[in-house]
Amino acid sequence: MEPVRILQVVTIMNRGGLETMLMNYYRQMDRSRIQFDFMVHRAEKGQYDDEISRLGGKIYRMPQIRPGNYGVYFKMLDEFFVNHPEYRLIHSHINENSSFVLRAAKQAGVHSRIAHSHTSNLGVDFKLPFRIYARLFMKNSASMYFACSESAGQWLFGKKLLNSGNVTILKNAINLDEFRYSSELRNEIRKKLNIVGGKLVVGHVGRFHKSKNHEFLIDIFKALNKKNPNSVLLLAGDGEERQYIEEKVSNLGLTSAVIFLGIRDDIARVMQAMDIFLFPSFFEGAPVVMIEAQATGLTCVVSDTITREIDLTGRVKYMSLKESPDVWADSILALPQEHEDTTDLLRQKGYDIVTTANSLGEFYLDNVL
Repeated sequence: MEPVRILQVVTIMNRGGLETMLMNYYRQMDRSRIQFDFMVHRAEKGQYDDEISRLGGKIYRMPQIRPGNYGVYFKMLDEFFVNHPEYRLIHSHINENSSFVLRAAKQAGVHSRIAHSHTSNLGVDFKLPFRIYARLFMKNSASMYFACSESAGQWLFGKKLLNSGNVTILKNAINLDEFRYSSELRNEIRKKLNIVGGKLVVGHVGRFHKSKNHEFLIDIFKALNKKNPNSVLLLAGDGEERQYIEEKVSNLGLTSAVIFLGIRDDIARVMQAMDIFLFPSFFEGAPVVMIEAQATGLTCVVSDTITREIDLTGRVKYMSLKESPDVWADSILALPQEHEDTTDLLRQKGYDIVTTANSLGEFYLDNVL
């Protein structure tokens, strides 16, 4: 019997948080029963595209969603669902723009339509009126509502719907055994990165985007490095802000103390080399990298804009973005730097991908009508 094919709707399958979450679930699915296909909204190839193809998934390319091309985009969506009646469950991950995809799916007779919120804010910019416009269709377009956290659910769907119990919190589960701390692996990775002499290693994983607040992160590390010159900053990721941040690091005289790692497919190994995970984002949903960092047993220092729901181990220190870089640096230096084995704790809290993927798979099969 052919597997049920679930259409996952995303922007592009790069190594971001929600995309990594999706791939975690996809790898663990029984693909003889359930197969993922992807509708993406970029012409360029995504970093996970090759793996998706190897796993048997299909990728459909749609244009970038912009107010100026709404008419063309809506027509393409209508045509897509007419031409692909095999999709009986749509799972959309593009925040308020999910309403457009799910509205077209509803008109085509797709019974099960999931809108999934992955953030608690998108900031204020010229797109805000169009986001508000898209949200107007959400309740009439989706048949089910998912979120990575309660704060993310409230942000996209509203407090009333969240409190009604109709929003399902799907945990950003990971392969816990892959992230389990190993002193041997830590020494190996540090050696490869040429980190020697018992240095204090502060790490960050994230796209170089304004929302991740890299500029303030560098200011924090400048203050930290002044107090402890035997410190190093690891930055994994890429993005539009990277060149600017590289220039800032150079201008501050920190080039020898900051290592730009770029896009990595071995984050579980890279995190082994860290002593502290630093994450001063302006906003997040339930960031996957925070779960990964805690699974590695790291102490995390994060902005208080991030939901308290993400403190799963008691090793998360929340700091106000109004505090100075010096205050952040002092807090980092005062925290424990040893890793703790948190695997069993996170498994008990439902963050083991093997168990959660099985539950999601059964949910899909129960709701394919």
